[in-house]
Amino acid sequence: MHTEYHEKPSNFPRKEKILSSHISVATPQNFVREIIRLTETGNSSYVCFANVHMLMEAYKNTEFNTIVNNADLVAADGRPLSIFLRVFKGIRQERICGMDILPTLLCEAERQGKSVFFYGSTLEVLNSMKERALLEFPRLRIVGYYSPPFRPLKPKEKQEITRWINSLNPDLLFVSLGCPKQEKWMAEFQGKINSCMLGLGQAFSVYAGKEKRLPYWMRNLSLEWAYRLYLEPRRLWKRYLYSNTYFLLLVLKHALNQLISPVRNYTRTSNHTDVA
Repeated sequence: MHTEYHEKPSNFPRKEKILSSHISVATPQNFVREIIRLTETGNSSYVCFANVHMLMEAYKNTEFNTIVNNADLVAADGRPLSIFLRVFKGIRQERICGMDILPTLLCEAERQGKSVFFYGSTLEVLNSMKERALLEFPRLRIVGYYSPPFRPLKPKEKQEITRWINSLNPDLLFVSLGCPKQEKWMAEFQGKINSCMLGLGQAFSVYAGKEKRLPYWMRNLSLEWAYRLYLEPRRLWKRYLYSNTYFLLLVLKHALNQLISPVRNYTRTSNHTDVA
């Protein structure tokens, strides 16, 4: 799949660069407002929730980086991203966590009469999600949900899924396939599925009550990765060893470049003055 980067309209929240990825700068309230606005444009759109793992996937893969940067909105889901923006850009960006955005959007969808569709995860999780969502938001319009097979979809299956979802016409399409699969899926179906798609990953399992969410103090210290590593050490240790270590090294490199840059500029200016 070939992807090209497209600039977003100027009325979108501005984006700031972290390494190779562009992160939307907005309060959580404005972020939700922008998502609702996307549902009213009549255009196909998608929203990413970025953490360190996603940034590292994008940094090492140009095509995936383009997918992330082509998203209409990219939330600073991981706390290290908010810290980076504050330290290096002077921007106080609150963390915008997919697990918080999900119930907020369900509430807003009920209030405004928007319809929703859940795509991904397992049928057990989806049933539990629907049960909880309708308990908390009785007037919420859940028009459908689907647990895809754990294999690449065949072309015919993609066409059937596209037709089916479009026939239901959901305003919000929540996607849980894991990173980077869900972002690639949304990019592939942008322009085909006429909804605002949001890649929420683990948020489905947490909202369904199948996974326990960490206490706030642990989330505030960016310890989600440690907890998930504890739960799934064999699957995740290589990912976190690479992602976290490489991210830290790149941040240190960025900090050194910021310290050295004024010295280089001063040296160049001095040399130019001496020659003159």
